[in-house]
Amino acid sequence: MKARVSLWVGQAFVFAVFFGIWEAAVRVLHTRPVILPAPSVVFAKIWEQRDLLLANTWPTCVAITLGFAAAVLSGFILAVAISYSRAVRELTYPFLVTAQVLPKVAFAPLFLIWFGFGLTPKVVIAALIAFFPIVINTAKGLSSVESELLQYMDSLGAKAREKFLKISLPWALPYIFAAFKISITLAIVGAVVGEFVAAGEGLGYVINAANIALDTELMFAGILVLSLLGILMFLAVVLVEQMVTGEWQQNDDGVQATM
Repeated sequence: MKARVSLWVGQAFVFAVFFGIWEAAVRVLHTRPVILPAPSVVFAKIWEQRDLLLANTWPTCVAITLGFAAAVLSGFILAVAISYSRAVRELTYPFLVTAQVLPKVAFAPLFLIWFGFGLTPKVVIAALIAFFPIVINTAKGLSSVESELLQYMDSLGAKAREKFLKISLPWALPYIFAAFKISITLAIVGAVVGEFVAAGEGLGYVINAANIALDTELMFAGILVLSLLGILMFLAVVLVEQMVTGEWQQNDDGVQATM
């Protein structure tokens, strides 16, 4: 516990140094607020506009969550198909790579035409950007199971479902959650891009509106709040990872104790 507290203090210190250098640079260089406001000014703006920022945080959070959930569901299903079917793998990989290299941001105006104005285009963009890492990492994890383990399960007469749930899935969990950590950050980017072009609410909309109005202080306030939201959602994924992997570890210990 003491080591963890020391780590937290060290991490907080890094942020403090960053904001301290930022504050000092702005004051020493006499930078105009319209170009780069000081952190103290940005924090004051966050407090001043707390109602506006809080009201627009929830729509962004919903778009990120739905987009990430859609990417997880579709990506996991496709990854399972890829890892268990050579035909699916050979047919889909070229398309997946091609789809990944396409600039999703360039499709944002088209999504506005196709899906209208509101939540749907934000969710679609977030899901598309977050989809690829989940497919690749999950398929890699499921395909990297040691053959000896699967042969041992075969010798016990285990069914395909039992081998998947007791061997393949636990083995792939580190790969899966590594993909989740990457994808949740990408989903945030996708949702904000959607709010730039196809929404009338959300932190991305606030940032874009502030940019148009040359309200740099509000723009930075929105960026900092969005960063905090991203950190919280990343930590949520980490917490789920600890809970799930801990449960699998306990189940594995229980199985070993009975052998």
